Amino acid sequence: MRTSGEYVEKLREMRKNVYMNGELVERDCSELLPSLRVLSKTLDFVKDPRFEGLITTTSHITGETINRFTHVNRSAEDLRKKQKMIRKVCHLTGGCIQRCMGCDAINALSFVTYELDKVYGTEYRERFLRYLEYFQGHDLMGAAAQTDVKGDRSLRPHEQKDPDLYVHVLEKRDDGIVVKGAKNHITMAAIADEIICLPTRAMKEEDADYAVAFAVPADSEGVKLITHVANPRPREKFKAPVADFGFADSFVIFDDLFVPWERVFMCGEWPLAALLAHGFALFHRHSYTGCKPAITDIVTGASALVAEYQGISGKSHVRSKLAHLASIAELVYAAGIASAVEGDQHESGTFVPNTVYANVGRRHAGTNIYHEYEVLADLAGGLPSTLPFEGDFASPNTRRYLEKYIMRKDGVTSENIHLCFRLLSDMLCSSLSGVSAVAGLHGGGSPIMEEIIIDATYDFEEKKRIAEYLAGIKNQ
Repeated sequence: MRTSGEYVEKLREMRKNVYMNGELVERDCSELLPSLRVLSKTLDFVKDPRFEGLITTTSHITGETINRFTHVNRSAEDLRKKQKMIRKVCHLTGGCIQRCMGCDAINALSFVTYELDKVYGTEYRERFLRYLEYFQGHDLMGAAAQTDVKGDRSLRPHEQKDPDLYVHVLEKRDDGIVVKGAKNHITMAAIADEIICLPTRAMKEEDADYAVAFAVPADSEGVKLITHVANPRPREKFKAPVADFGFADSFVIFDDLFVPWERVFMCGEWPLAALLAHGFALFHRHSYTGCKPAITDIVTGASALVAEYQGISGKSHVRSKLAHLASIAELVYAAGIASAVEGDQHESGTFVPNTVYANVGRRHAGTNIYHEYEVLADLAGGLPSTLPFEGDFASPNTRRYLEKYIMRKDGVTSENIHLCFRLLSDMLCSSLSGVSAVAGLHGGGSPIMEEIIIDATYDFEEKKRIAEYLAGIKNQ
C-alpha cells in the first residue's frame, strides 16, 4: 500500500489533461488541493489505530494486505466494514470521501464479467482479474465514469441526433477499441489514477455500440478532464478542519480514445448492459448508507451545538428536531446493515447487497437532505447568512464589538460561539454547501431512480396475498 506522499508524487508525473476555467492545470494545483487532502486521508488512515481492522483487508486474489477501497466484497461482514469505514472517514473529512466510486465499480465488474463469460464465452472475467490484481497491487484511485450526458432524455442512445451524447465504440481493431463521447458529474476524475467507464442504462440491440465498459489511465491520450471544484471558504485567521476539504467533479471527454483489449470488460453485449449499470448503482447505494449517515451526523452535531450555545437545547421542539435527524441517519445506516445481512453470494464469489434495502436507504437519504438543512437553519437563525468576515473578528477596530454582541449562553466563550457560527455559515451559505446539497439529492441516483428499482424488485404480490388472507378472500 502506498502513502499519500507517493500518491501525490504520481499525480505530478501524469500527463497534463485537466482543464479548469479555460486553463490546463496541474493535478496538485491549489484548486485541487482540498480534494487531494480528502483522498489522501484514505491512505493516511491505514496507520491510524482508529481504523484498525476497517480500512485494510486481505486480497482474495493474492492474499496480500490491501486497502479496503480496492477490495471486492466477499461476505456480509465485508459490506458491513466498508459501510462503517466510510461513515467514520466522512466524519473526519466533513463529507464525501470520493474514493468509493472506484471501489463500487470494481465490485460490479467482478460479478458482471463472470455473467458475460457465462453467456457469451468471452474472456472478460480473466481480463478483469488481471486488472484487479494491478489495481490492488498499486493501491490505485479509480473514478467511476457512468453518467452519460444523455442529450434528449426522451430518446435512446442510438436515436440521438448526435451519436456522441452517449459513450460508444467507434471502431474495433485487432489490438483494441476506439471510443468517443463524454461522461459528466464524475467525482475525483481529475485526481484519479484510473477512469473506469461503465454503461449508464439498459440498452436495446440498436444500442449495442453503447454497451461498453473499460478502464484507462486518467492521463491517457484521448482523455480530457474539464473540471469543476467545490472548495471551502479559505480560513486566513481562524483555522479549522472543515476548511481543509473540498471535492472536484469533471466532464470526462473520450475523444477518439484507444483502449487495448486487455482493459475492455464489455463490448457490444447489450442484454447485460443493464446488469452492469444497476450493479454499480447497487454497490454505490450501499456505500451511500455509510456516507449519508455521516453527513447527517455532522448536521445533527452542528444543530445540537448551536442549540446548546443559544440556550435552547432543552426545549421540546429542539429535542424533537434532533431526534428526527438522528432517525434519518440511523434508518439509512440500518438499511445498509440489512442490505449487507440480506445480501447474496454470487457464483463469482462477490457478495452482492440486497437490492431493496440498499435502494430504500438511499431514497430515504435523498428525500430528506434539504429537510436536514432546514432544521439546521431553523435552529441557527439568520446569523450564518450575515456573519461578518474573518478579518472583522481579528481587527482591533471591530473585534471587541463582535465579541460582545455575538454572545449567547453564559459560560460559552465568544471565540467558540464565533467558530460555531462560522462552521454553520460554511455548511448553509457557501458555494460548497450548495453543491453538497444537490449532490446529497442526486448523487448515487436521484430518489426517483431508487423508486423505479424498488417498484421493479419489491414483492407487492406477496403483500396482496397477505391482505387477501386477512380479508377472507379466496384465490380464484
